[in-house]
Amino acid sequence: MLVMGKFKWFESSGQPLEYHLDKMTLRELVWAYFLYPAIQIYLVLLGVSLVAVMWLRGNPLRTALAAAAIIVVYPVVEYLIHRFVLHAPLYRWSRMATFWKRVHYDHHCDPNNLRVLFGRARDQLFTVTSITLPIGAAIGGPAGMAAAFSAGLLCLMSYEFCHCLQHLRFVPSSDYFRTIKRNHLLHHFHNEQGNFGITGYAIDRVFGTRYRDTHEWPHSATVHNLGYAGEKCVRYPWVRQLSEEACPGGGSHKPA
Repeated sequence: MLVMGKFKWFESSGQPLEYHLDKMTLRELVWAYFLYPAIQIYLVLLGVSLVAVMWLRGNPLRTALAAAAIIVVYPVVEYLIHRFVLHAPLYRWSRMATFWKRVHYDHHCDPNNLRVLFGRARDQLFTVTSITLPIGAAIGGPAGMAAAFSAGLLCLMSYEFCHCLQHLRFVPSSDYFRTIKRNHLLHHFHNEQGNFGITGYAIDRVFGTRYRDTHEWPHSATVHNLGYAGEKCVRYPWVRQLSEEACPGGGSHKPA
């Protein structure tokens, strides 16, 4: 069990606990963030990969370029996955229902629930390794792979913290963070077909999916259920069944 002050992620019985960002302070978020098991895994892997960079002693320029390439590529990957994978109608396939429900449907149903806001470690690490290792190897060999993986982990942890901050009841002092926070809240509470970037909005501008206020785009009726409602719940019952198992009394995850 991970405990720090009043924060822990599991009860003594092993049941998961929930934390809601609209009821937390920034200080509480920081504690909860670093106590979350997936973040701790990423930190350990980051330490190992940084040691590997120093131990492998590759060409310094190529090693640095490998890390820089990931920093450039990551926002593009973030956007593409969010728009074309997480917002795809994966509920149509029974084998994808559990994945889609956990990684995105639950988050749109209950946007401030910290437990379903964090991505699953195995999914996130699969994505990071799939992207960083080939790029790192092509640019800088083994040392480049380790450097690229390190950069990918840093980007991932930054992504997770930015995502948390966007749902926290907190107004950032930075204009940039206020902008990405507003963009993301519009994505969740006004129209989910735009503002896919989490750590930035340049890619949304490139693809024409950025909007800045409620007057630019109409309100979406599917902003909370991602289109999984009514007849679709009957035709493709797997997410509904999983939701009823998780919330037998109905709960916030019951499709509208």
